Amino acid sequence: MKPVHHHIKEQVEVAIGNGEPCGRSPRLHQVKSHASTRFSANVPNSGRRGLSSRLVQSARLPDNAPTQNDNFSTLIREVDSVKRQVRKAVFPVAGLGTRFLPATKASPKEMLPIVDKPLIQYAVEEAVAAGVDTLVFIIGRTKNAIADHFDKAYELEVELETRGKTDLLNIVRNIVPKGVECVYVRQAEALGLGHAVLCARPVVGNEPFMVILADDLIENDPTEGGTMTQMVRYFNKYQCSILGVERVPKSETNKYGIVHPLPFATRLSNVDGIVEKPKPENAPSDLAVVGRYILTSRIFDLLEHIPRGAGNEIQLTDGIAALINEEQVLAYEFSGRRHDCGSKLGYLVATVEYGLRHPELGEQFRAYLQSYGCSFGQAAPDTTDQE
Repeated sequence: MKPVHHHIKEQVEVAIGNGEPCGRSPRLHQVKSHASTRFSANVPNSGRRGLSSRLVQSARLPDNAPTQNDNFSTLIREVDSVKRQVRKAVFPVAGLGTRFLPATKASPKEMLPIVDKPLIQYAVEEAVAAGVDTLVFIIGRTKNAIADHFDKAYELEVELETRGKTDLLNIVRNIVPKGVECVYVRQAEALGLGHAVLCARPVVGNEPFMVILADDLIENDPTEGGTMTQMVRYFNKYQCSILGVERVPKSETNKYGIVHPLPFATRLSNVDGIVEKPKPENAPSDLAVVGRYILTSRIFDLLEHIPRGAGNEIQLTDGIAALINEEQVLAYEFSGRRHDCGSKLGYLVATVEYGLRHPELGEQFRAYLQSYGCSFGQAAPDTTDQE
């Protein structure tokens, strides 16, 4: 079998939506800021308005690494004694979204709206709230709409400003907060979630990072915040990979990766093993891994060398199973209701739930549903995919 890393060389584009002008000539530069170093080679822009393109070879050290005046190797030795921070989030968005055809024929499923905001924006907001400053989108050939969504829209902004619609103008301008960088990496072939994560290696480098699957929409907990905020809190304490998990009915273990947990702390377990979609009678527990991960950079080496798994694809679950043999991996039972927006029923339920809480439409929408005899306060229905 050919090594997986040869696919990385086939990436077509790494683009940054930071509002910088396009068309700069290729050059290699080194930027130093607060003891962090990043090397990047700028390449001619891809012709996309408002996007400058570059190939990133990340050699960035943690932002809180101590400043050193000695040579680079001395600085690297010092990093081991410094707590690592999660500054990058990876969004695998290159899937075909076949469950939602024909709606996803020309538009990514991650751009499906929940009321007035696409799924991918909810995921980005969750990451930014957790302290991330670099958003890495692993895109396919048909996913240009995602880059367009997070790009600057000059004509739209001028039109809104001319019409005096300042509220909408502020919303459009703040889709990506200042100081947050968007990076787009094209996945040349659809070879599984593990391969999509591996495509992020040139950008992530040796740092820990989070992975968010946008079609798992998780509501913020009023007390504990978003799921990734909760998980980052525990990463800062334990400095190891963490998987977001929730309990599922035993009859549904064949839809998820299921962990074999060992007691560790409240809502935290040591992961002793992980099985992809086991039959209920073979499942090691009822703790299912959903679309939230914090991983150390060691996962890249493992994904590069593991054999292809189910569907002849590189499975992230297999990479995590290998990681468990080398490092501590924790499973965290997050607080917050999850909506499986990868299924049609889960998507519809999420739209209703968020519509009822919408500041402009909520009361009118509630009255409309009540006019058809709907009542509220009952237990939420099961929204897992039945296909």
